[in-house]
Amino acid sequence: MAHINRHGITIHDAAEFEAMRRAGKLAAEVLDFITPCVKPGISTGALDTLCHDFIVKAGAIPAPLHYRGFPKSICTSVNEVICHGIPGEAHILKEGDILNIDITVILGGWHGDTSRMFPVGKISRKDELLIDATWEAMMRGICMVKPGATLGDIGHAIQNYAENTFPNEGKYAKYSIVTDFCGHGIGTVFHTAPNVLHYGKPGRGEVLEPGMFFTIEPMLNAGKPGAKIDTVDGWTARTKDRSNSAQFEHTLAVTETGYEIFTLSPKGWFKPPYKEMIG
Repeated sequence: MAHINRHGITIHDAAEFEAMRRAGKLAAEVLDFITPCVKPGISTGALDTLCHDFIVKAGAIPAPLHYRGFPKSICTSVNEVICHGIPGEAHILKEGDILNIDITVILGGWHGDTSRMFPVGKISRKDELLIDATWEAMMRGICMVKPGATLGDIGHAIQNYAENTFPNEGKYAKYSIVTDFCGHGIGTVFHTAPNVLHYGKPGRGEVLEPGMFFTIEPMLNAGKPGAKIDTVDGWTARTKDRSNSAQFEHTLAVTETGYEIFTLSPKGWFKPPYKEMIG
């Protein structure tokens, strides 16, 4: 039976796992649906409309729409935009851009939250490496999830990979973790306990228990970690040094033996290049 532990974190039961599987699958299906549409010449506003219509047709609600005043149904973050980019008809994607699309659906009262990076046409090798490193950092964090592990274990795995030098085709690269934003608990509430930091020390933070639901969604910058929120729209977060940024996100649960990812792509489109899979 579902209950709240002493840290204020909801521990979910089997029926709630089923509800989250449905919500998570739909969120992933939205990203699968929009993948072939991400091409040079399309506007982020058009992508928003397509995703909105898909979500509504599926009997769900786009969670970002009107959430704390957010004006659109998805977030589209291009190049130096770290997160919470607002789609618009005037923002036309061009060859070489990199794009994060962040989807959250509400299905039967439950939230499925996920994001992926998309190359727009042919991108630079530098951006390919940034995208690959961000996906790998997320997965290293996810692989730490199991009963008895801590939130600090997750953050450390992500930070250790991103911030330490590692070989890339004979060269070395390292990235900075954005510390202004984090993953979060999720379920019938969009954002709830616990906060899931993408940096930390092993053994620190809340101990993971079966039945916890949360997101892991690291943001890596090619330059320095600083972020600045647009003072006009109050949402768009950009890198202070205008370096490019990348993010991936999954919604998952702690299980009795490890973890279950609710937002895996039904088509197997886990990370770019998706073009090899769609022809």
